Amino acid sequence: TGDSGSRPAAADGYARARTAWHSVPVDDLFPRTLRGHGPGGADRTWTRIAVAPDSSCGGAFDPLLAKALSPVGCKRLLRATYTDATSTSVTTVGLLVAKAGPGTMRGLSERFDSEGLGERADLMPRPYAAKGTAAADFGDAQRASWRIKVLTDAPAVVYTVTGFADGRKVTAPQPAGEATRRGATTAPAQAGLGHDARGIADEIERAFHRALAKTEAPR
Repeated sequence: TGDSGSRPAAADGYARARTAWHSVPVDDLFPRTLRGHGPGGADRTWTRIAVAPDSSCGGAFDPLLAKALSPVGCKRLLRATYTDATSTSVTTVGLLVAKAGPGTMRGLSERFDSEGLGERADLMPRPYAAKGTAAADFGDAQRASWRIKVLTDAPAVVYTVTGFADGRKVTAPQPAGEATRRGATTAPAQAGLGHDARGIADEIERAFHRALAKTEAPR
């Protein structure tokens, strides 16, 4: 079949990934500080201000997004919230550890890409508003930009959702892909919230893969 020899290895890797979060230190999975780039390539720094207790996915997503993600199942949901260096923006990043195998993960990834599900405002993730932090007022109405990525080399979905730390409502949220385009003039774009959503998602995806590499079975 061309790839039949790789299937057991892929299945083994997926099995390890589903349990790796148990032993990975939180600072490895959600580093205290992240660095990336904002509008115009300016340096941007994000600081972790809260980590949610690991949980199921119940109530963590709007119903339509929960339905869209349901084919891969939910073994565990891990979340953290970050703020930028000026404490004017807040971003929740989530790591959904899925139950599905490689084929189902690829299928969902292809569907998100072909149908543009990650760009739909009715499929935005929900934030984690930690009390006593800059994200205390970060509710559904404050969601400004977001990113969702279905991984295919591991059973996981990485997502981010960002907003203003002052609790202002956002009437026209914009997906990170649009909010980071050159010339974008919306409030999320000009405030760099699309860059926050994209940059933090990328950094946590890399952290997740580094953590998985540390748990690989010896050869």
